[in-house]
Amino acid sequence: MTKVFIDGSSGTTGLRIYDRLLSRDDISLIKLTEAKRKDPDSRRKAANDADIVFLCLPDQASIETVSMIDNPDTVIIDTSTAHRTADGWDYGFPELRGKREIIRNSKRIANPGCHASGVIALVEPLVRSGVVSHDIKLSVFSLTGYSGGGKRMIEEYETIGRNSLLDAPRMYGLGQNHKHLPEIRKVCSLESDPIFCPIVAPYYSGMEVAVMIHSSDCRCKMDEIKELYREYYDMSSLIRISEDDENGFMSASKYSGLDSMGISVTGNEERIVLVARFDNLGKGASGAAIQNMNLVLGIDETTGLNI
Repeated sequence: MTKVFIDGSSGTTGLRIYDRLLSRDDISLIKLTEAKRKDPDSRRKAANDADIVFLCLPDQASIETVSMIDNPDTVIIDTSTAHRTADGWDYGFPELRGKREIIRNSKRIANPGCHASGVIALVEPLVRSGVVSHDIKLSVFSLTGYSGGGKRMIEEYETIGRNSLLDAPRMYGLGQNHKHLPEIRKVCSLESDPIFCPIVAPYYSGMEVAVMIHSSDCRCKMDEIKELYREYYDMSSLIRISEDDENGFMSASKYSGLDSMGISVTGNEERIVLVARFDNLGKGASGAAIQNMNLVLGIDETTGLNI
């Protein structure tokens, strides 16, 4: 039986992973009491005793835990930002060409960021195939439910008598220095960061990531892009090409509660809008982490996922 330790199991992502693994009969969870969770020696022992460690911590704490692990057989899946562009770490997006086999054999896996997952799913295949150039200047907006902000933001939004400004969508990352930009640029092989507009809205979960491209910057038409995505993600159980079936609207909550992702190609002959929809806590966080674990274990990557 595989021994798993979740460091940071009280956070939103950690709790989701814990709840998902609790019912699995192939997993043995290493649990620490509240007091021992804050004790470095207890955390060190738990991490080194585990076959797989999930890090669900702030960046600096994740770096600290990694430094504690000297068991060469322990696989680390880090859900923080700390190692997504770091040398020696493999980026945990299995649907990208060649990544699935790399992840299966990896000991250090960096789980993708939620916003980044949508952008990369849309852009990387186009850059790889030469449909758009490495130097393309992209514009992106990304709408997320408030659970993406963690326990503090969830409490803020769910407090009775909350600030009325929370009743409408709110832009953030206004200085164009969002923490997901480095991984987007690196994984998509872009020469410059996109203009990125993340927005948090007053609903619990679900993401809608839109990448806007002028047709003049794209070497094929909308139908050809759809076909390219179908071919690229043909072997994926979690990413599907989705047609507009909402009477001209696209809801960001379409995939809430699921671990899959829907990709749509919209627009016209002059301006193309590429859209990825998924759950920020599913394919954007805990679902992706479990998918990566399943690959490491050599089992069906959808085991325990809701697709």
